[in-house]
Amino acid sequence: MSPDEIAGLVTRLRDQYNAGCSRPIKWRRRQLRALRQLFVERESALADALTADLGKSPLESYLSETGLLISEVDHTLRNLTRWIRPESVSTPLALQPGRSRVVRSPLGVALILSAWNYPVLLALSPLIPCIAAGNCAILKPSEVAPATSALLAKLVPDYLDPECFAVVEGDVEVSTSLLQQRFDKIFYTGSARVGRIIMEAAAKHLTPVTLELGGKSPCLVGKHVNLKVAARRIVSGKFLNAGQTCVAPDYVLVHREREPQLLELLVRTIKDFYGEDPKQSRDYSRIINTDHFDRLIELARSGQPLNELSSDREQRYISPTVLTEVTADSPVMQEEIFGPLLPVLAVEDMQEAVRFVQARERPLSMYVFTKERDLIDQVVAETHSGGLCINDTVMHLANHDLPFGGIGQSGIGQYHGRWGIEAFSQPRAVYEHRLRPDPPLRYPPFEQKSEEVSRWLMSGRPSLWRVIRRRLGLG
Repeated sequence: MSPDEIAGLVTRLRDQYNAGCSRPIKWRRRQLRALRQLFVERESALADALTADLGKSPLESYLSETGLLISEVDHTLRNLTRWIRPESVSTPLALQPGRSRVVRSPLGVALILSAWNYPVLLALSPLIPCIAAGNCAILKPSEVAPATSALLAKLVPDYLDPECFAVVEGDVEVSTSLLQQRFDKIFYTGSARVGRIIMEAAAKHLTPVTLELGGKSPCLVGKHVNLKVAARRIVSGKFLNAGQTCVAPDYVLVHREREPQLLELLVRTIKDFYGEDPKQSRDYSRIINTDHFDRLIELARSGQPLNELSSDREQRYISPTVLTEVTADSPVMQEEIFGPLLPVLAVEDMQEAVRFVQARERPLSMYVFTKERDLIDQVVAETHSGGLCINDTVMHLANHDLPFGGIGQSGIGQYHGRWGIEAFSQPRAVYEHRLRPDPPLRYPPFEQKSEEVSRWLMSGRPSLWRVIRRRLGLG
């Protein structure tokens, strides 16, 4: 799509928004139900596209993408009326007779730039609150997942109102052309590097942004914990989608006394989950492309594989691998791994682990496995992360009543559930004042009596009887 075509598309969507097409609640519900119908009726086609792009099995595609979307739409439909209902707030005496309320107003025309690692979920999950809040939108899927991008471009106009929603495919040049347009909201999922570019483009029009980025999400394993359960949940969260998950545990900090047992359990659990040869497992995905494959193979050289590291560049396969002999200065600890490599570092105590996390950029997620309430309370109080999951990994994303988003280098803003409505709407202050009575106290010229009564109305501290006594000369 050319820059002129993109400009024309944005103008058309803005005209539709200004005409009020996206604001009626019935229309929003109708679009959400149509989106749900897409997920149900086209589940097989979506799964095929995810298999082509990432090697996902149909069950994994449902559990980690389409199933979550269906659940999110249902949750939104159940709660939409409550989430967007105007909220009455108190009106002080000085502003009486009148009433005050907060109205959730849609922002207008949104741009959603999605990521490749969960190309269905991360494209359409932000679209759900965007629709629910009453906006129009352009969706730009990631070109790095070409099968899914092409399918979304075909399906979305068949189910959603094409006058209010559009899918634009293309490479970086297309994204650049989109960012040159004025939008009322930009929602981006991807890397921090590109996130900075998005913010620079948004600053030109002072456009509000939500940035869902990433980072190195730490996993702390304390001295007192069920290591077998911890190992299963760490392996499950880390190697889902071959480690290409923004909230995957990036590395493990384990109490030195429990390190040998945890390492043994991690290797055993990998075999339990994916067999002796994970390459043959239907439950194990592939790396998105050869560029990421080459990057991961290079990172793997900075540690010692505890279990065998096998790979196949042609099939974009890298085995789930536990890395030891890793230090804080190792290359694998300098960037988000985003792949099936799990460095494990031993710490003398959990105070050292907390200090290690504090000294680094604030992550998108953080995980703690422990039975010690004091350690849990310390992590909550003394560390920062977008989300915190205790004695599990990744699963906090499945709760639609929890906000999902980063902090600092891992992102700006949150969504999911009502948090998504807030991301795509404005809390608009509305004050309605009656025309009568119209007391002269607020208008010049001001006199002493006006000042006295005005101060009482503004402060609310002196009693009414005290003001009356003073006006009557009774002291």
